[in-house]
Amino acid sequence: MSVFRAGARALITGGASGIGLAVAELCLGRGMRVAVVDFNEQTLDLAKKNLSAKGEVQCVKADILSTNLYGVLHGLNTYIPSFQSRAPSAPPAAIVITGSKQGITNPPGNPAYNASKAAVKTLAEHLSWDLREKENVGVHLLVPGWTFTGLSGNTPGSSASKPAGAWTPAQVTAYMQQKMEAGKFYIICPDNDVSAQTDKKRMLWSVGDIVKERPPLTRWREEYKREAEEWMAGVEDVEKVL
Repeated sequence: MSVFRAGARALITGGASGIGLAVAELCLGRGMRVAVVDFNEQTLDLAKKNLSAKGEVQCVKADILSTNLYGVLHGLNTYIPSFQSRAPSAPPAAIVITGSKQGITNPPGNPAYNASKAAVKTLAEHLSWDLREKENVGVHLLVPGWTFTGLSGNTPGSSASKPAGAWTPAQVTAYMQQKMEAGKFYIICPDNDVSAQTDKKRMLWSVGDIVKERPPLTRWREEYKREAEEWMAGVEDVEKVL
């Protein structure tokens, strides 16, 4: 039985646009009852208008701090008790937490954002561990690639065209659903510019900084750039390296 089933409930923070909106549309299309939390009142009103035609939806405005920083924690605090007490015979349920590749490879330029997404990754990993005995509760870390969302110009009324290298929110959502139903925890989305193999090579190189006692962030250091590029070019299958 899928978690995307008629009558089930979905709470989506940041759900008025982008990937969150695409997930809300997926859930409503499956007959689920959806609650959307977002901070932009105009976007939220537009989302409510469009989503209400597709099913039962409740939209709640929250300030940006509540959405970006505490949205995950508030959602977990609300739902975790019911997950912990969930009977083995109950239908399947799932928690999906959205991270970022920047929380894994930690590129220079935005340390606060990287740190917040690294914290989200750690939270999701420990939540998966804590709920490991609940066979009917799945935990997943969604890590999108380059996606055409509001951050890249895809806002209501905008005439911006999707960059060729980006995925649409609907593509990310379809990939997420596929990996969730396959039981995967890490849902690392590729895009039209960066393949899954390239993502894995970058992650493995970043971990190598620690294992090989190199300085941090060597992929971006001039004295290591050539070595990193040659290593990545020479690895055909990352999983054979592990």
